[in-house]
Amino acid sequence: MTAATASQTAGPYWHMIDFPEWADLLRPDGPNAGVQGERITLTGRITDGDGAACADALVEIWQAGPDGRYSPGFHGFGRCASDADGQFRFTTLKPGPVPGPGNATQAPHIALTIFARGLMKHVTTRVYFADEPRNAEDPILALVPAPRRGTLLARPEAPGTWRLDIRLQGADETVFLDI
Repeated sequence: MTAATASQTAGPYWHMIDFPEWADLLRPDGPNAGVQGERITLTGRITDGDGAACADALVEIWQAGPDGRYSPGFHGFGRCASDADGQFRFTTLKPGPVPGPGNATQAPHIALTIFARGLMKHVTTRVYFADEPRNAEDPILALVPAPRRGTLLARPEAPGTWRLDIRLQGADETVFLDI
């Protein structure tokens, strides 16, 4: 009979699957070369429940194109590892609004998934843009209690640069989606 073994978390093996160029969805030699839209940088910092930096996380994004479509015309997938201070950074185009449940329209957003040591399963959230008027009518954002919605709102840090810090647990924990 085989002895039972402890459960293992994923990682930290990100160096084996991290291709730094994947954090730039607009690189000249990439699949989005020539796609038009509002160029943005998405940055943030990942921290644990004690506020310590998660220096070994892998962050993935998935988004629609500027036209609000998930189509071959825009490759909306990116991946990057967090740095020693828990920071991540993506260069992409601001997504357009996308169809939602029923006949609703979802506000422009970017899906963000985090893989990290200590997580038995990755966590997924959304990045909305704080100045977006469509946020008020987004059917998914409306499911989040009003006092917690701010954990999903990226704020402008400089022209074209948006920041969303991620707290994995504890006070001010980011809202994660059960998908």
